[in-house]
Amino acid sequence: MADMRENLLDWLRDAHAMEQQAEHMLKAQASRIEHYPVVKQRIEEHLQETLGQQELLRQCIERLGGKPSVMKDMMGKAAAFGQAAGGMVNSDEIVKGAMASYVFENLEIAMYTALIAAAETVGDEETKRACEKILPQEQAMAEWVLEHLPQLTEEFLVRDATPDVEAKR
Repeated sequence: MADMRENLLDWLRDAHAMEQQAEHMLKAQASRIEHYPVVKQRIEEHLQETLGQQELLRQCIERLGGKPSVMKDMMGKAAAFGQAAGGMVNSDEIVKGAMASYVFENLEIAMYTALIAAAETVGDEETKRACEKILPQEQAMAEWVLEHLPQLTEEFLVRDATPDVEAKR
């Protein structure tokens, strides 16, 4: 049976890998967006938050005597590459990318909610505070994507219906 701290450490490694995946997904999305500047700007803002989140998680992992998992981080990066490559072939890349972002943000919300509970159970106040700092950032991004999805969808449809205008990104 695993020690509670071992579980917390393993989940922190999972979260770090998830943020590595998020970093690469956000970079790929931002680099491809050409016609939706508001979306691109928000993605770039969240990318900066994501880099800060990675650092907070790394500090928590090291304070607990561990190191981020190279294997998990690589798997997260590979998953992000696959998602980016798959999105490029979609004629509605911008809309599908937004939907995927919303799903991913909610996965992150679930991860940090569980980490907060685990840190509290273990008595690790520093990890709890770090995750409580990250959680509202993920919630805000998920909320932003959901609020802007109707407008983004409408803008895509109008662009797509206009001859000689690229809409997908």
